[in-house]
Amino acid sequence: MRVLLIEDDRVLGDAVRDHVASLGYGVDWMKTLDAARQAIATVAYELVLLDLHLPDGRGLDLLRELRRQGSVVPIIILTAQDQIASRIEGLNSGADDYLVKPFDLTELSARVAAVARRYGGNPNPLLQLGDVDIDLARRFILVGGKPVDLTAREWAVLERLLRHPNAMVAKSAIEDSLYEFGAGIEKMR
Repeated sequence: MRVLLIEDDRVLGDAVRDHVASLGYGVDWMKTLDAARQAIATVAYELVLLDLHLPDGRGLDLLRELRRQGSVVPIIILTAQDQIASRIEGLNSGADDYLVKPFDLTELSARVAAVARRYGGNPNPLLQLGDVDIDLARRFILVGGKPVDLTAREWAVLERLLRHPNAMVAKSAIEDSLYEFGAGIEKMR
């Protein structure tokens, strides 16, 4: 999954970017709305993590702009605004989830996974394909009753393929979902 992180706080941005990347996802981190708009114009993101207060404007304005343009990309708001009215405004403006800072990174992981499942058309984190049992929430897989260890990138590829059942997924689409701007692409066999 290719994720756009829009966050101006360097400490939080580093932590979120590194954590989401450790899950095997490609993460592009933009610190301003202008940079985010340019990134959105060039990449088809599968998730946006959006701060509401940025140096060049309000994240809520970008959210509304994207929804007016017909974008259905999932958006999770990450903000220090914890008032009920702010949460309601964010969700009513088209956000898919709202997470108040400071937050635990494992909670962010769970919310990212939940939003990805909903948009993938299968909100159930448990899948069974023949003798393969997959728990997407816990990132656990059994083949013939035996556990199989996958790397973070292997999980990301598996999730990408599971979101598009019975469809061909181009190698370039898989690469786009795994690697952020400026990253060297490992040779895929």
